[in-house]
Amino acid sequence: MASPELIAHRGYALRFPENTLTAVEAAIAAGARLVEIDVQLSRDRVPYLLHDRTLERMCGVGGSIAEQSSAELTKLRAGEMAKFGPQFANEPLASLAGFVDMIARHRDVHAFVEIKRASLEVFGADVVLDAVLRAVPSIAERAVLISFDIEVLAAARERTTMPIGPVLIDWKQLENSALAALEPEYIFCDVDKLPRAGELRALDAMLAVYEVDSPQLALELAARGVDMIETFQIREMLSALAKR
Repeated sequence: MASPELIAHRGYALRFPENTLTAVEAAIAAGARLVEIDVQLSRDRVPYLLHDRTLERMCGVGGSIAEQSSAELTKLRAGEMAKFGPQFANEPLASLAGFVDMIARHRDVHAFVEIKRASLEVFGADVVLDAVLRAVPSIAERAVLISFDIEVLAAARERTTMPIGPVLIDWKQLENSALAALEPEYIFCDVDKLPRAGELRALDAMLAVYEVDSPQLALELAARGVDMIETFQIREMLSALAKR
């Protein structure tokens, strides 16, 4: 049974604070050649890596990233205390620029950059896309822009040759004509939103499914047509699948 390709979901998030440079570096050291991160803008429109709508879980402070300036964000620490305690108390919040510099040093690694809706709601598609595209030129040939937001991906299609990947709200969204018109190279879907049985086809795109931590499920999904699996536990999954 063929194994799917594995994407390190927010880096090696099982063992390290997600969306940090430490988590990304650990994922690469574990063997990941595909890494996914989330991007939002600061108040002064500097892109940082963050998944949540607030800073509470990662940094232990209230409010959104859009309410803080870049200068203020550099003082925060993203140690994900509730999960790891004080182990990563000195871990800084990662900037997109720092992530790009790291990927640029690992020329066999590809990145999926998810543009979060929280920033799009505050700044609009053009502003967010401007900030992201300014940050990624050195890795543009090895990076993919992904988002739940079709508008920002449509704008990206007009402005860059970078591949794009919609993240589906549900599987039926594949019938949406606006999504199909994008002719995306990738499609991302929550494993819980997939049809229960049958072959899985997502237009003519590569299909990536998240969040999967079971090697057996990964193999079953690959047999149904899934190309890529996103996982928080990249080392464990790579090791288990290598033994199959």
